Amino acid sequence: MDETPIATRPPSSDEKLLQAKFIESIAAQSEQMDKLGRQLITLELAIPGLYATALKLTAGEKAIVGLTPAFYITFGCWLLALLLTLISLIPRKWTVDSGIMKQDPKVKTETLGIEDFFNASAQYKRRLLIAASLFFFVGVVSAALSVL
Repeated sequence: MDETPIATRPPSSDEKLLQAKFIESIAAQSEQMDKLGRQLITLELAIPGLYATALKLTAGEKAIVGLTPAFYITFGCWLLALLLTLISLIPRKWTVDSGIMKQDPKVKTETLGIEDFFNASAQYKRRLLIAASLFFFVGVVSAALSVL
């Protein structure tokens, strides 16, 4: 075995800045998901209103939407998307050990390290928002197909 010491140097100011920005990006993931959730709620509330307005404008006073399967799919998907988005914004309780930076993946425990908390929180919200987006898209496609 080679006993020669490995040469090291302290990190430069650029490297320290990059490390700090990396840590900030991990901590900001959950906040970014919250911003996305707020934007989705705006869309999820506006699009059904625009849909109803467009139907009213194109059909006039006789605008009646039949209670067809497409109607139920459209508004059911939009409602489900809104609920999933709202759930993503509701704070969730996590068990975090502030003395651990990153939990050993071999250890099966519900207690998270600090870095694990930020990643798990963002992943939880991301999954809900992706599902909400998919349901919302299905609702938009169903609404478009229902008027054809």
